[in-house]
Amino acid sequence: MDHREAGGLPALRTRALCKHFGALQVTRSVDFALPVGARHALIGPNGAGKTTFLNLLTGTLPASGGSIELQGEDVTRRRPDERVKRGLVRTFQVTSLFPELTPLESVTLAACERLGLTRRWHRRTGAYTAAVDEAQEILRRLRIAGVGGQPTRTLPYGQQRILEVAVALALEPRVLLLDEPAAGIPAGESAELFEVIAELPEDISLLFIEHDMHLVFRFASRITVLVAGGVMAEGTPDDIAGNPDVRTVYLGSAEHA
Repeated sequence: MDHREAGGLPALRTRALCKHFGALQVTRSVDFALPVGARHALIGPNGAGKTTFLNLLTGTLPASGGSIELQGEDVTRRRPDERVKRGLVRTFQVTSLFPELTPLESVTLAACERLGLTRRWHRRTGAYTAAVDEAQEILRRLRIAGVGGQPTRTLPYGQQRILEVAVALALEPRVLLLDEPAAGIPAGESAELFEVIAELPEDISLLFIEHDMHLVFRFASRITVLVAGGVMAEGTPDDIAGNPDVRTVYLGSAEHA
């Protein structure tokens, strides 16, 4: 899959994206662009519509209006699995791993799914060997190769969240969406997780939701603030930290440097 930027287009763009449930509008005409290779955080108070926005991007929720483009292609009406095949991959707030599988098995299964091997069992052994080799390399790159043979249920929660990223990488994402990757992880493990995330290949564009502002301001190159389903502000970490409206609504008086 060619991850290079096509004609200067952003990796992901929304135009006037809306979602309503009857009279309740939860996403309000959101214009958003994610450049290729970006490390972009989406923040906001509880109920701001952050996870809803990710659900619209992935197709889990259908949009009520507006459009979603993946490297210039309109995917607004595409099914979630079709978006995955085009490189739009996400993780969730709550881990969705198979507890009895090992990390190596889980990542290999994801690689086989991408290669179409799970639907064609009568393949030469070499095809599966390549998927296993790819999985081992991903686990090595994300620093969890040493636990690749253990049942997932026995791993610390921080390593399970890293494994989720490994499974996502096996699908060869162009855009990776992380929904609160550090949720429920002790502070030391969350810093390790984000160090792993920071080392992801530069051609993967990253959009992540995170409530820990220390992690956001340390690892994001750009931040969008969502309030009541609409974009309140967007800019560099310095821009957002110095925005009085954002401080009033969300950041408060805490220091985040």
